[in-house]
Amino acid sequence: MLVGILLGNFVPSTERVLQQGHWVGVSIPIAIGLLVMMYPILCNVRYETLHRILGQKALWMQVLFSIVFNWIVAPFFMVHDFAPPLSPGTLIHRWLRANNECKLGLAWAFLPDEPDLRNGLILVGLGRCIAMVLIWNGLAGGDAEYCAILVAINSMLQMVLFAPMAVFFIRVIGRPDSDDVVVQYSVVATSVGVFLGIPLGAAIVTRLALRHLAGEKWYNGIFMKYLSPWSLIGLLYTIIVLFAAQGKHVVRQIVSVVRVAAPLVVYFLVIFFVTLWVTRRLGYGYRIGCTQSFTAASNNFELAIAVAVATFGADSEQALAATVGPLIEVPVLVGLVYFVRWIGRRWKWEE
Repeated sequence: MLVGILLGNFVPSTERVLQQGHWVGVSIPIAIGLLVMMYPILCNVRYETLHRILGQKALWMQVLFSIVFNWIVAPFFMVHDFAPPLSPGTLIHRWLRANNECKLGLAWAFLPDEPDLRNGLILVGLGRCIAMVLIWNGLAGGDAEYCAILVAINSMLQMVLFAPMAVFFIRVIGRPDSDDVVVQYSVVATSVGVFLGIPLGAAIVTRLALRHLAGEKWYNGIFMKYLSPWSLIGLLYTIIVLFAAQGKHVVRQIVSVVRVAAPLVVYFLVIFFVTLWVTRRLGYGYRIGCTQSFTAASNNFELAIAVAVATFGADSEQALAATVGPLIEVPVLVGLVYFVRWIGRRWKWEE
């Protein structure tokens, strides 16, 4: 982030160069980074294990639990706004009417006066993690196979649900005050199809073909050994390019960056601990509880960035808000990895 900001502010031609050439509304340098960081991690997903879901009732219940938290609880906690059913005349009801604020989602609670930043935050809240969660889960000692199954399911669901949910929450629920706020389903769907569909399809073909031709041992021990680091390289490259493209904007809007960071921290912590507590109460083992918690709390910031850039532009406040996502998620979830390992030992939480 710092390198990108310095380039954007002190190298005059940076912004012009990075904005040359566009593909589905995204500059070529940014598009390359988005695809590079998605492909390696998707190649590590065990798509061939999905058939096991059909024969295990217990796994179906765990998958259903994950879908509820990933596609209902977490997104609505971030983005939903509604008027709570309070009786007229109560103190809270009068306060809400006086302040014209009946928004209970984090995006609305923290950014009621910043619709552009709020829309970027909404995109972050809607994207369910299909990449970095595999890393967090592995570091914390979660169930790798179950995590891969959830990632595969979320990948498929995201292809179908992200676009209509983004349009619904931004255009319908958000009720934009200006006609300048235009989120077309076709634009969002195209972004999802390109920046999720292409690497997902390529990853499935790569994994199935190479495992068949060269064997599982070669694929996991050699191919993935050299391919995996490119996910982190792509992420770092994308962050540098994004912040270089809007380095001046970030400096001018440092308050906005801080305001976006606050609800993200609350979101990651609350969703993680609520999911962890519920899985513990339901009697799930440590590995499953760990996987459920990290899957629910993590977000697909790669897709959120891609959609924000394609829909609103690389120098927009929506893209700025989406870009802040990984800068907050990475350190917070690294801390949660250490915490959950400690709490697992303290609780003597076993399978």
